[in-house]
Order: sequence, then C-alpha cells, then structure tokens
Amino acid sequence: TLKKKRKKRRADHRALCGSWDQNGNGAANAKRARRVLRLQITEREDSAPHLHLPPRANQPRPTQLTTSPPPAMVATAKIPQRQLFIDGDWRVPALGRRLPVINPTTEASIGEIPAGTSEDVDAAVAAARAALKRNRGRDWSRAPGAVRAKYLRAIAAKMIERKSDLARLEALDCGKPLDEAAWDMDDVAGCFEFFAGHAEALDKRQNAAVALPENFKCHLKKEPIGVVALITPWNYPLLMAVWKVAPALAAGCTAVLKPSELASVTCLELGDVCKEIGLPSGVLNIVTGLGHEAGAPLSSHPDVDKVAFTGSYATGQKIMVAAAPTVKPVTLELGGKSPIVVFDDVDIDKAVEWTLFGCFWTNGQICSATSRLLIHKNIAKEFIDRMVAWSKNIKVSDPLEEGCRLGPVVSEGQYEKIKKFVANAKSEGATILTGGVRPKHLEKGFFIEPTIITDINTSMEIWREEVFGPVLCVKEFSTEEEAIELANDTHYGLAGAVISGDRERCQRLAEEIDAGCIWVNCSQPCFCQAPWGGNKRSGFGRELGEGGIDNYLSIKQVTEYTSDAPWGWYKAPAN
Repeated sequence: TLKKKRKKRRADHRALCGSWDQNGNGAANAKRARRVLRLQITEREDSAPHLHLPPRANQPRPTQLTTSPPPAMVATAKIPQRQLFIDGDWRVPALGRRLPVINPTTEASIGEIPAGTSEDVDAAVAAARAALKRNRGRDWSRAPGAVRAKYLRAIAAKMIERKSDLARLEALDCGKPLDEAAWDMDDVAGCFEFFAGHAEALDKRQNAAVALPENFKCHLKKEPIGVVALITPWNYPLLMAVWKVAPALAAGCTAVLKPSELASVTCLELGDVCKEIGLPSGVLNIVTGLGHEAGAPLSSHPDVDKVAFTGSYATGQKIMVAAAPTVKPVTLELGGKSPIVVFDDVDIDKAVEWTLFGCFWTNGQICSATSRLLIHKNIAKEFIDRMVAWSKNIKVSDPLEEGCRLGPVVSEGQYEKIKKFVANAKSEGATILTGGVRPKHLEKGFFIEPTIITDINTSMEIWREEVFGPVLCVKEFSTEEEAIELANDTHYGLAGAVISGDRERCQRLAEEIDAGCIWVNCSQPCFCQAPWGGNKRSGFGRELGEGGIDNYLSIKQVTEYTSDAPWGWYKAPAN
C-alpha cells in the first residue's frame, strides 16, 4: 500500500542520515530525511523520474544543525577495495598499478582505485564486442527491449537498496553534500527506470513502414550502434555515468565506461551491482585510470563504434581528433558560462535564492552553472546586498554534517585553479565582494567560501572562462536588449536562466538566448523526460528525453520489391 511504501522510504532515509548518530539525534535526522525524501515519494507515485530537482519554493529552508559523525569515524572512513570490472568480473590491472583516493574534506587517503591502461582497455573492448555478438546478438543486442528492461529495472532497485552506502561514498569521494548525494542516487535509479521504459517502447518502434511507390515496400529497423565508449566527469560521478550507461544498454549496445580518476568510487560500485543482478558478462565494463592512459586509448580504439563524453571543452577537442581516423560518431556535453538574467520586477529574496542555487549547488561544480549574473540596475544594490547576506548564511562544512550546503571542491588541483581565477579577477580590477578564501573554521580540506565578484568588464577572464567552483560574477544592465547581448557574449551555450514577473518577457529571452537549456524563474532543474545538451563550444548532441536512446541507435532501411514482373531495365540475352 501507499502508506507502507512511504513508511519504508522514510526508514531507508533515516538509515542514510542517522546511521552514525549515537547521541539521540535520530528524530532531527529523520525530520531532515523526510524533507529530502518528498521529491522521491512524489516521483515514485507518479512514475516520473526526476533529476537533481532543486527544493520547491514552498519547502522550509533547512535549519543549520551541527550533528555530525564522530571524528573517529571520519578519520577511518574507507572505500571498498575494487579492481577493474571487465567481462562480468573483477580483474587486476595489467600493470598492477593503483591510484590513491583522496577525501577532499580531510585531504587524507581513504583507499585506492585500479589504474587501467591500454592493455586493460583492449580487454574491456574485446569483452564488449564478444557480448554484442554472442549467440548472433540474441543474448543482448538483438534481444527484445523488454529483456534488457528487466536488467535495467533490477539495477534501479539495487540502487535504491544501496542508496545510503552509495550516497555516503559519493560524499567521501568528491565532497558532495550528503543531501545532494542522496538525491543523486534517487535520480540514478529513476534514470534506469526511465530508459527501461524506452527499451520496451523500442520493440513497438521497430519495423515502421515507409510509404513507397507501387511495387515496393519498406520498413525501418533501429539497431544498436555497437560498442560504445562512455567517458564521464567527477561532479556527478555516478549520475553522469548513468545518463550514458542507461540509454546505451537500453538500445542494446555494449559499453566500456571510463569515469574520471578524481571520482570513480561509485562507478565501480555500479559494477558490483551489475554482477549481483546477473547482467550478462561483457555488456558493461568499467575501466578506471588516468585520462591519457585509459581514456585516450579508449576514445581512439578501432573496435569502438561511438564515443560519448562529458567534460571540458579542451578534452572534447582531443576526443574528436581521436575519433576522426575511424570516423566514429561522438556526442559531447562540454563546459559552460551560463547567464542568469534578473529583471527589476521580481521578489528579491526568491530571486536571490535561485541565483545562488544556480551557481553554488554541487559546490559550484556544474557545467550548467548560471555563474554570470545580469542584474537590472534599478535593483542592483539591494539585490547584491541580499545576495551577500544569503551567501554568508550558507553552511560550509564536512559534507556528512547535518545541514551542509557547500562542501569542498573535488581536489587540490581544482582548489588551486579556483583561487587563481579569483586572484586574477582581483588583479584585473574586479571587486571580491565576499568569499574567495578558505572558511576560517575549516583548517583542512579543499574548501572555498561562496564567492561573489562585482565591477566586472566583459574582457575579464572571470567573465569569459568556466571556473567550475562556487564563484558568481555580477554585471548590471539597463535594457532588455542589453541583457540579451550580454547573455550571448560567450563562446558557450549550454544553459541560461531568466527571472521576471513578466511572462512574455521571459518567453522573449528564452527565444533569444543561444543555449540548449533555458530556465524561467528558476535555475538548474533537470528531468529525465527533457533533452539535455548545448550549443557552440558546449558541445553537440542531446542526452535524456525521448531521443536519449536514439544516440545509441542506427537506422537500417529494408526495402522489398513486391512485383512478380521482371525489372526490365536490361535486355535479356538470347537463349
């Protein structure tokens, strides 16, 4: 019954948020868990999977509690010891090397991941090719979509079952606040469920008839493109991987997943789930390791039929070059420097919260971050003052602490890169209004306070380049035309947002801003049902939505001559 389902979900989330609480704080944890869980309950009951949907406007803002795991638990936190996942089993890397996993909160090593190389990539691609062709494709690639859907749904169920462990591992590995990591795990399950439905629907889309002239008939077959290489980033380690894995498997492809070396832990756990549910061997292979040692040979591999990549513009260029010799198709979801345009007819506090959320969610490490604020000059001073007040109220802490809303950035390298961006902005004449430094109460970890930068001109590096951290730059405008011009003053085109009480104005800007995703009176909501991708240097192709599975399909036309009469083009020879 619905009551039983709700009770179980709440119990699951109490386990997630209260497993370390030995001091009688379970009630407070459970209360927070119910807030976080509301979206999940709605999603499951409506059978409409969502993806990292922000809190609804009418939800109470989380109170800043200080309950946290005992220091001893944090100090001894470890990750599972895994090998490469190849051909349905764990395999030691060919060269026997491993990479340390550094907890960005403590700067301490919490374990290791295997360091795959070209030899391991060869083995993974061979396993994927064998799985694609096994039993002439009848075991997977040519099996009914309904067969593949059963495996996807089994994976989804295991993701929910392991949600608490996976969320905690993600927080330890990449610094994502635990509440966000928990939402991501719901979204991971939802994505598998969504594409399970599309795998089943694929059966009904087969053999579509094409109208032809007399004496001919034609139908279309949608076939898996083959062995696909999936190269994914560290900001949503498991979720971004699943955006590719789920539709690829739904289509009947076999895959080699190469996650970022900065955050691979939960992707390796996906391998353990696949092993547990009995996914046919070789259908999904997971090779962790450095980009130049594993990612590069994978993207150029002659037996890979397609590459799908999410990451930086610079790496996207290299992948296109690597894929060119064999003319393999690629889809790229790259960087962004997205605008958020706020007019002078808004509720200021509501607009401030969306503005900060659009830039500081996921510790500011979002390709679609609306990190360029364009604010109407009539409300600029009041708006900026309120933003500073709100940003100082954001809890920056260990991501496992109750109420954490900003954790550390993923690595020391990223930390230093962000600090350099801030220092360069200051040297170019911008004003660091707030943030840009380590919080005084945190002596360790790659933490940076929420940062707001003003006195910007459009030639500054901070305005033009993707920072990938909690840094928001601000520029004023006077007219709608000026706002549109500034919004489009970028090489990128992933996303944009407009906040205004004038619906017609919002629609005008939605049409004028050159980006693949536009948000109106919000920032960052993303759903399985809607396509995702960008324009210009933000890449090409679209993931998710009804067309998400089509990224991994090729179309074959089958045309038949139906007349008994000879064709009659050539003169028949004499007997």
